[in-house]
Amino acid sequence: MIISTDTMVSITEANQNFSKVARLVDEKGSAIILKNNVPRYLIIEFSQAEKNQQAADEDVLAVSARLMEENREAYEVLAQ
Repeated sequence: MIISTDTMVSITEANQNFSKVARLVDEKGSAIILKNNVPRYLIIEFSQAEKNQQAADEDVLAVSARLMEENREAYEVLAQ
């Protein structure tokens, strides 16, 4: 993941000025909160989180379909 330094905020600053974090998310799409100078938290818009979840669900369905196709013979035997 590429992290822009423009979107980094210390945990202390985020705690004292959460509206700044919200503005960063609105403007840049995400904000990174640092704890002990290490990226610890990723703040994104809720709609983006829903899109990410949907993509993960689609990945699971694609893998499932592939495994079913690869093992079709075994499934047919088991179905008898």
